Amino acid sequence: MPTRRLFSVGMLLILAGVTPAHAQTRSIVVASTTSTQDTGLFDYILPLFERETGIDVKVVAQGTGQALDTGRRGDADVVFVHAEAQEEKFIQEGFGVKRSDVMYNDFVLIGPKSDPASVSGMTDIAAALVSIEVSKAPFVSRGDRSGTHFMELRLWKDAGVDIEVAKGRWYKDIGQGMGAALNTASAMNAYVLSDRGTWLSFRNRGDLAISVEGDKRLFNQYGVMLVNPEKHPDVKAELGQIFIDWLLAPEGQKAIGEYKIDGQQLFFPNASGQRI
Repeated sequence: MPTRRLFSVGMLLILAGVTPAHAQTRSIVVASTTSTQDTGLFDYILPLFERETGIDVKVVAQGTGQALDTGRRGDADVVFVHAEAQEEKFIQEGFGVKRSDVMYNDFVLIGPKSDPASVSGMTDIAAALVSIEVSKAPFVSRGDRSGTHFMELRLWKDAGVDIEVAKGRWYKDIGQGMGAALNTASAMNAYVLSDRGTWLSFRNRGDLAISVEGDKRLFNQYGVMLVNPEKHPDVKAELGQIFIDWLLAPEGQKAIGEYKIDGQQLFFPNASGQRI
């Protein structure tokens, strides 16, 4: 583990030139995904961070594409999202300083218990999507450039389905967040791709259940990046880095791993670089 992660938060504050009393008046903006907000993860971990550092964290919850755009405009200090290819592009374009793994979970295909596409219990997500397309079973897409939407498009491609050509009335593109997509799927008895964390925290399930899970292609990695202060001088780089270092340090990793709903862990910390 890099030496910097072993520093205490107090030492990080000193190095940043921020005393605890002064930090009480400071805040940062974190552009993040709807899943980190909607699952309640931030409600659990941010009070721990704020109590330890006195730094207030204001979260802008958006789809990953929108969150990255917020970072590109300099309207956030930190970006915490889950679409690695897009994150790496953000870094390569010079908008972020460095990308670090924080945690992971997985995606699941949700569908009606009546299972009109006969995919329930499958572990091959590509085969399941082909069955949905062939049967024209109702499918809800977020369509919002989120990490989940990027993953869905990648999975259709893996399945050999050109979704822009294949989609019809059976494919509903809503351009909204995960909660809205799940609500729409519940109302329509449709299939939908969801991150597991949001699904576990979702209560309006109706006749929905997990149809497909366990495919390694459904792995869902989250990363964090400081917005480059050389691009945007107003970025609170010192305070933003303190937040990032806390997420990657034992305190933050422990808090992430301890967050559960109904006894089920939603996110698995992996700042050490371990991946399933």
